[in-house]
Amino acid sequence: MANLFTRIKESISADLHDMLDEKEEKNPVAALNHYLRQSEQETEKVRKLVERQYRLREEFSKEAQQARDMADKRKQQLEVARKAGEEQMVEFAMREYEEYTARAERMEQSRQEAASQLETLEQKYEEMKHRLKDMKLKRMEVMGRENIARAHHRMDSVINESSDKPYSRFGELDQYIQDLEYKVNSSYYKSTFDSKIAQLEKDMENKENVSVQS
Repeated sequence: MANLFTRIKESISADLHDMLDEKEEKNPVAALNHYLRQSEQETEKVRKLVERQYRLREEFSKEAQQARDMADKRKQQLEVARKAGEEQMVEFAMREYEEYTARAERMEQSRQEAASQLETLEQKYEEMKHRLKDMKLKRMEVMGRENIARAHHRMDSVINESSDKPYSRFGELDQYIQDLEYKVNSSYYKSTFDSKIAQLEKDMENKENVSVQS
């Protein structure tokens, strides 16, 4: 049964990775944003762990110092009790001294371990911050390439879609101008033709009048 659940889990995980890979191929910026959000969350968790480790180290240091102070105090009291010949007080002071001494050693060891762990966490935190910064820069680079690709795609679309249209429009415009010139010339010719005919008719009429009078 455990193996079955493991296979199901692995299958779901594989499908999820495939889906993310497909998403990344289709929209790399969205995929990067997704990974960035995850990285930011993980980095924030590590930052909180670093702060907690700082506090732990300080608490261990504080407890160790308090234990040393109490051990010193009981040691002095132990000497006083011995000089006074108070055996019960000597025994009590001795037990307390040993207890505080052992506690101080234990807290000092814990402080050292916490300091070592803190150093490791700080290094990991710095690495994660660098990784996060690199991912943000990568997103900027991808966005820049995507922007250029979209710009080229749109320009190519416009150029391809209207590759023949400018020439056809120029042809249409040229034809329109030619038609307009023809109409203007034709109209001008007609008007001059009509005026010339009218002049010819007038000249002919004058000649006829002169002939009749003669």
